[in-house]
Amino acid sequence: MRRVLFALIVAFIVPSSAMASSVQVRHSAYGPVLFSGSGRALYLFTSDRTRRSTCYGGCARAWPPFYAKGRATVRGGARRGLLGTTRRRNGRRQVTYAGHPLYFYVGDPVGQIRCQNVFEFGGTWLVVSPNGRAVR
Repeated sequence: MRRVLFALIVAFIVPSSAMASSVQVRHSAYGPVLFSGSGRALYLFTSDRTRRSTCYGGCARAWPPFYAKGRATVRGGARRGLLGTTRRRNGRRQVTYAGHPLYFYVGDPVGQIRCQNVFEFGGTWLVVSPNGRAVR
């Protein structure tokens, strides 16, 4: 009962934008690139040739999808018109940018990019510029 009451209170007090998934631009060694609202670097996978993800199983454990929690939003230089979502096989919505499904790297600490331009699981993993292009 307390959990339900707490969830209802949070839903009314916390603005929906604070609970949503957000994409923002931050400066890095690779220039301005996309990060999540929580400060984690976002990557695209070159094997994803469409809006549909091809990263499942072990791939998704190493490169977790950036799932949409509520409505996806943009902050700090990211473009709203490039933001979207796609449905994964499990029914969850994954955030996309310029049509690219977005992922985290499991080994990246907040604010750091440790796996740029790496070939793994049949494709290359690259951070994303604010215009939606892969950074090489």
